[in-house]
Amino acid sequence: MNKRKYKMQKGGKNNMQKKLPIGIENFEDMIKENYYYVDKTGLIKQLLNEHGLVNLFTRPRRFGKSLNMSMLKYFFEIGNDQSIFEDLEISKDKELCNQYQGKFPVISVSLKGAKAGNYEDAKDMMKYIVAAEARRLYDRMSEDKMNEKQKQQMRSLMSDDMKDTELMTALWILSSILKEYYGKKVIILIDEYDVPLDKAFENNYYNEMIILLRNMLEQSLKTNDNLYMAVLTGCLRIARESIFTGLNNFNIFSITDQYFDEYFGFTDKEVKEILQYYKVPGAFNQTKKWYDGYRFGNTDIYCPWDVINHCRALKIEPDATPQPYWINTSGNYIVKRFIEKANQQTRREIEQLIEGKAIQKEIRLELTYNELDSTIENLWSVLFATGYLTQQEKPQGRTYSLIIPNESIRQIFIEQIQEWFKETTRKDENRLKDFCKAFEEGNTEAIEQQLNDYLMKTISIRDTFTTKKENFYHGVLLGLLSYDPDWYIISNTESGDGYSDIMIEAEQARTGIVIEVKYAENIKTLDKACEKALKQIKEKNYDQKLEEEGYETILNYGIACYKKRCKVLMDESESI
Repeated sequence: MNKRKYKMQKGGKNNMQKKLPIGIENFEDMIKENYYYVDKTGLIKQLLNEHGLVNLFTRPRRFGKSLNMSMLKYFFEIGNDQSIFEDLEISKDKELCNQYQGKFPVISVSLKGAKAGNYEDAKDMMKYIVAAEARRLYDRMSEDKMNEKQKQQMRSLMSDDMKDTELMTALWILSSILKEYYGKKVIILIDEYDVPLDKAFENNYYNEMIILLRNMLEQSLKTNDNLYMAVLTGCLRIARESIFTGLNNFNIFSITDQYFDEYFGFTDKEVKEILQYYKVPGAFNQTKKWYDGYRFGNTDIYCPWDVINHCRALKIEPDATPQPYWINTSGNYIVKRFIEKANQQTRREIEQLIEGKAIQKEIRLELTYNELDSTIENLWSVLFATGYLTQQEKPQGRTYSLIIPNESIRQIFIEQIQEWFKETTRKDENRLKDFCKAFEEGNTEAIEQQLNDYLMKTISIRDTFTTKKENFYHGVLLGLLSYDPDWYIISNTESGDGYSDIMIEAEQARTGIVIEVKYAENIKTLDKACEKALKQIKEKNYDQKLEEEGYETILNYGIACYKKRCKVLMDESESI
């Protein structure tokens, strides 16, 4: 695209609405292809003012780390189109741009693709990543200006079959060649540096990967006279002694630091501008509830991935219901692991978090992967670092006031809790069988006893943010009752003059079952709530559908719950 045409797009003179940048991580494409860009180029100036030799930014996934790294590459690298920064914040500082823009050779690699089920495959993927970058750099150089040794080294690095020792020294060798070729020290950008470690830990080849990555980083970052500056990004702040041993002039900018707090993620002002641009300003409060709440330094931050995806939905349907888009970008195995390891104390704390309350926890900002789930206390730190929890106020030493940041993350916890409950209860088949049989037999005492036992063992996710607090108990019952393969179960089905909570057709027992669930205001009103539920079944003729299906026996249950206690009543008069 020529410069003139690009400037027309950038200025909006062609009246084309900018596209939403879903999944766009290449900065040049973001600008030239007319995507909506939230200007984060101020990061460049602050980085130049605050940088050390090596700089690590840790942020949760989907907060714009890769796009910012691409931005740095296009700004600093020799030979790039400098016009893409016109009209952006950084262009206002003419002196800085004259001094730094387009003045450095840049090595840029992303390790997010270096994940595999075993060490050999992961190593091969890292070789491919390095080889691809070597080929990119080689294509920007003139062979006439290279000596034979440089050509031979580049050809070796461009091969996917490079030796392990070559992989460990690849970034150092590349920086040496580039320094000699351009006469300038090199900037190294390593995006998602901790992904290979994460996958190695998950798949039991962590020790091999830590040796490989430590050697790569030590060679290129610690003992490299060709290095002007290095920038790394990742989710976790891995302990320095693990892979950064002996590094001096090493700056870490984590989610707790005030530096760079507004450059990863969207601010209130930026989200308002996005919604205004796409003509859905009325969705701001809803967007804030679902996707705001992360506290980076002194700034409240939205997750960009969620906001952009929600904007896309709003463009199609202005009344679109928010969705937890972040939940689909990872397996969320950290939350799953956490819930599985939770003791009774931890379960109570999870309940508090889901209810919107804060808990106090000591947080370790530096961990090795071997320590991540060695204790439940370390997992609190991981949840904080990866964005599942955030800080509510200024910490007291290492003690943080932690909350779930927003409704989107709250839904992730709820989903994982539900999955955990389903998996754990299904292990006790005999008990589930007896529970279902008790409903067929009208044994309210057995139903009540077993349901109370289940409630005591699970993690309560009562919806304190709505008036429909029965939803949690409704879901628990559905999960338990779905065990019987011979039952036909319908939830919230139309019957008579309304919608019953749960309706069951137990064909072998020739029995129909209607269940209405109520949430009691306190433990003393459980009986009253049960009676109210039975009255509602009768008045609204919820059993009509079962009668029409020809069931001779129909059992109506009123089930009332309060926290982890329940009461069960059956209306025997409705049996035919």
